Formats: sequence, C-alpha cells, structure tokens
Amino acid sequence: MTARHHIDDSTLLRYASGDLDEAFAVVVASHLALCPQCRRSLRIAEDIGGELLKGEDPAPLADDAFERLMSGLERPGGDTRRRVEQSAPETDVPLPLRRFVGDRLGDISWSRVAPGIRRHRIALGGASSLFLLHIAPGKAVPEHGHGGAEMTLILSGSYRDALGRFAPGDIADLDEHVEHQPRVDSTGPCICLVATEMPTRFRGFFSRLLQPVVGI
Repeated sequence: MTARHHIDDSTLLRYASGDLDEAFAVVVASHLALCPQCRRSLRIAEDIGGELLKGEDPAPLADDAFERLMSGLERPGGDTRRRVEQSAPETDVPLPLRRFVGDRLGDISWSRVAPGIRRHRIALGGASSLFLLHIAPGKAVPEHGHGGAEMTLILSGSYRDALGRFAPGDIADLDEHVEHQPRVDSTGPCICLVATEMPTRFRGFFSRLLQPVVGI
C-alpha cells in the first residue's frame, strides 16, 4: 500500500523525542510500519535531535536511570519504535498493534455503539484513549470536532471527508480546530485505529445526546 496522508512534522518530532502519549505513539508506530516515506522522515528527525544533543552540556543521571529505561522498554508499546519495519505476510495488523489485538483484524471482538458502528477498546495507562472502529459500508460518522488532538489510521476499507479520501495506511493527524464527517466509500467496512486526547464533540443535537452512549 502507498499512503497519501502522512504524519504531521511536529507530531513526528514529538515521537522521535519520546514526547507522545502512549495511545498516540501506538498509532504513529503502526503508520510507520506501513509507510517508508515517514520512516525516512523519522530517521531525519532523529538525526536532527542527535545533533542538537551534541551541543548540550552533560546532565547527571539518577541512580535508577538504567532501571527506569529498561522498564519503559518492557511496557506495552515501549519497544515499538525499534521494530516498526518488521512485517509478516500472514497478518493484516501492523506489528506495533499486534500485542494489543492479535494478528488478524477478523479475529477482533467488537461492541456495537451505534447502527453500523462497532468499537474495540484498547486499555492503556495514559491519559488518552485508544480504540478500533469498525464502520459499515456507506455509513457516515456524525459531523464532529475534537476537544484535543485526534489521530486516525486506516487499516482496511476507506472513507472520504472534507480533507480527502483516506485508504489503508493513510493517517489523519487532526487538532481541535478540525470538524469533519467521514463517510465510508469502500465496498467493505472501514476499520480504523483511533487515538483521542479528549472526547469527540458531535454537532447535531441528537448526536450530542448519544455521545455518552457512543463513547468516542
């Protein structure tokens, strides 16, 4: 697959510096596993960061610095950046996501949240939310904005909104200023990996009433 929509440069720099919440880091790592262009951009960002560090004065480390580093690598998602380029032909799930949902999208258990929309929550320890959405063909998500950052990676199927068409491998890296209404235009369902900083803000009156029930 060839992605047409990529990670924002500022997001990529935050990822390279380890400054992203875990939910967003999982989405970014999953896109990187699918996108050679963004992997090249990540290497450039890491090289820039390395050069900047060379000009900094050395800082003393805490006595437990090494132990905390190893602990971080052992957490879910902690080593995704070192493994994003690995792949396996028998799976349709990006490598950084497999530890959370398994190897096959078809094996995921879903919960119905609205007609034509199902969800699979992924429990993490950070402040942001991470979940998968399964949206039926022809179905439109109600028009909405975001209380904070939202990042959506397309795993299968596709949708269109005011920003264009998003197909497998594409990522929508959005902030609180964007409002849109994605509509699935593929013959099969659209399955997306979504990280949100704050709950979605639906525009319609009835959609706002249902938001606590839908929970996205």
